[in-house]
Amino acid sequence: MLFSKTFAKTRKEAPKDEISKNAELLIRGGFINKEMAGVYAYLPLGLRVLGNIERVVREEMDAIGGQEILMTTLQNPEIWKKTGRWNDAVVDNWFKTQLKTGGDVGIANTHEEPITELLTHFVSSYKDLPLALYQFQTKFRNELRAKSGILRTREFLMKDLYSFSRSENEFKEFYEKCADAYMKIFKRIGIGEKTYRTIAGGGSFTAGLTHEFQTLSDAGEDIIYVDEKRRLAINKEAYTDENCAAFKLKKEDLIERKSIEVGNIFPLGSVYAQKIGLFFTDEDGKKMPVFMGSYGIGLPRLMGTVVEVLSDEKGIVWPHEITPYQFHILHVPSTNDRVKEAALRLYEDIIKAGFQVLYDDRDLSAGVKFADADLIGAPFILIVSEKTLQNGLIAEIKFRKEGAVKPIPALFAVSKWSYPFKI
Repeated sequence: MLFSKTFAKTRKEAPKDEISKNAELLIRGGFINKEMAGVYAYLPLGLRVLGNIERVVREEMDAIGGQEILMTTLQNPEIWKKTGRWNDAVVDNWFKTQLKTGGDVGIANTHEEPITELLTHFVSSYKDLPLALYQFQTKFRNELRAKSGILRTREFLMKDLYSFSRSENEFKEFYEKCADAYMKIFKRIGIGEKTYRTIAGGGSFTAGLTHEFQTLSDAGEDIIYVDEKRRLAINKEAYTDENCAAFKLKKEDLIERKSIEVGNIFPLGSVYAQKIGLFFTDEDGKKMPVFMGSYGIGLPRLMGTVVEVLSDEKGIVWPHEITPYQFHILHVPSTNDRVKEAALRLYEDIIKAGFQVLYDDRDLSAGVKFADADLIGAPFILIVSEKTLQNGLIAEIKFRKEGAVKPIPALFAVSKWSYPFKI
């Protein structure tokens, strides 16, 4: 992509009503646009990042046997009434509307009930199980206080996976596989070291304790108590002597930290199956309820968390897996036409080598270009100038995370580059 042709442009300042770092940097960098409180549009740069996060999540869900589907946004209230969760006193963040033909309809905030109903048409025998189905779908939640940029919004893209097992032991085996897959996701997108599996309450989804995944950040809304050696934490809402003892957490080993919830996994038991009628016949011919689990990750929240945790005073620092462009090329303005020609040739060669690249071809000052490159945050910034040509270099490369600038000698043929780039 040529910078001069990009749809969205960088800004010097974010809207005055944005106080969160993630929204400020993403708006200034041309990744998102605020439509209203808690509602954001994703511009080309932002959509590339969101798509890369989706790819990482999909790969890890497929690796544990998940099968992708896409369910409806409009929700039949009769299904939800079976579990009691149509009641606003139980789930208080519904968006609901009325059909012109009469009757209420819900706008999806989660899918435990609809997917349980769906499986009543496909599961009847133990031979049909276990199953793990997931989707990427826009969810709508009527948050009283949408805040913290894209960390808490009223409309967001979510990966929700649901597991269906023949027994509690079979469920637990998958539950741990999904927990491990979540940690792989967080590691791949750059926040693994700061993310902890966290004991938490079940909220409106299930009784008893569940697990969240919390990333340490002062921008977080949660308070957790962290055992750094065991890589385990407990949410303040679940922090009791009884729960600490159950998980062998010693209070003297726990450190209080603020954090952002980046994922959750819920044991649902057989409550939804029994209320909605999802049963199977076991090997002895006995009718049994299916044992279920629910596993969620909000993709924009992951994106916002990466910005909160990994950005610096100059802008965003994208990890290799989810960067919108792997390379960002800029040429230092010069009266020598060879500088721009060399930058364009490098741009074309990198594309031919199979990489994603953004070339700042604008006739602006070097200071503006460098500032925009740091703000946008590609891992590798390639600089072409009269100096590089005079020294017989392909370019200089700035490693965005480390800040180091190194020469790329001509012997580093672009066609033989590998990614992430090393020199």
